[in-house]
Amino acid sequence: MPKRTIFTYMANHTVITGTGCYIPPIVKTNKEFVGQTFYAEDEKKIDAPGEEIVQKFKEITGIAERRYAEEKTTASDMAVWAAQQAIAESGVNPEELDQLIVAHNFGNVVKGTIQTDVLPALASRVKHELGIKNPACVAYDILFGCPGWIQGVIQADAFMKAGIAKKALVIGTETLSRVVDKFDRDSMIFADGAGAAILEYQPANNGSAGILSASVQSHCVDEAYYLFFGKSNKPESDEDVRYIKMKGRKVYEYAMQNVPAAMKDCLDKAGVSITDVKKVFIHQANEKMDEGIIKRLFRLYGLKETPEHIMPMSIHELGNSSVATVPTLFDQVRKGHWKEHELHPGDIVLFASVGAGMNINAVCYRM
Repeated sequence: MPKRTIFTYMANHTVITGTGCYIPPIVKTNKEFVGQTFYAEDEKKIDAPGEEIVQKFKEITGIAERRYAEEKTTASDMAVWAAQQAIAESGVNPEELDQLIVAHNFGNVVKGTIQTDVLPALASRVKHELGIKNPACVAYDILFGCPGWIQGVIQADAFMKAGIAKKALVIGTETLSRVVDKFDRDSMIFADGAGAAILEYQPANNGSAGILSASVQSHCVDEAYYLFFGKSNKPESDEDVRYIKMKGRKVYEYAMQNVPAAMKDCLDKAGVSITDVKKVFIHQANEKMDEGIIKRLFRLYGLKETPEHIMPMSIHELGNSSVATVPTLFDQVRKGHWKEHELHPGDIVLFASVGAGMNINAVCYRM
């Protein structure tokens, strides 16, 4: 793995001062997929009983249900609602924001269509809906696969360390339910949602809150098309209509091999041991994969056992909402949504994600 220092300790730290999320109201349970006809990549019908397909899916991914946005709700709508919560909690004046970053993959997709809309950019729409008039608040989108929100945090931190920004709003939002092929079993993985955070550059001292380090990688040789846009698995489907597709086994193998090492690289840059980490907020893609990544991370430190509650999981109820999974989960834990998970000042947490590109990133943060 290539080694390079991205960030080091400085006189100031980038601190998360407010978070928010939007959980769509429509619950789509696994039972609702039992009667669906599925086809494999070779367009051959999967003849296994629906109950068996759904049960096997749950055993592998951990997903029992997922959330879908209402018909007239767009990704930018959800981004605004999550942002409003983060702004309110932080107490920041929106007119003082220097950066407004929105991570997504497909822009706004109108229900019932497969056409993405990114004109204007979602960040421009969010800034408009928030009523921010200050032209010095730079609004832009970021496309980085599922690690998009974490990458937005890393970019905001870099701008702050460069002296270009002091306050930023970073949002992850997605309506994946509108770009899935219902004849593909992988369609059961994806969900909708949005999460947001306010970041501010504040004076640092020993033990103060803030970003400690970051690590980012892009593998774009054989791995570039592990996730892609492709035609439906259904025979004789329209060749011109495309959906999100995934080479599941390839993604799993890639993640297991590369993500733990990238996470360790991030901790090493911060001078932090895995035993000092209170929580790991990892992209909610697949329960078995995430559990495997954490186990391998601990093995890199020569440890065979992992703490029972180190990894909060929301995938069982919310599914995989791509860029929204990490900020949504972080917001929920911060606000006491999960009884078995608590955060206190001084706790060290690790954010990590993997996704289309293929891209990996991680951030070490002190609460």
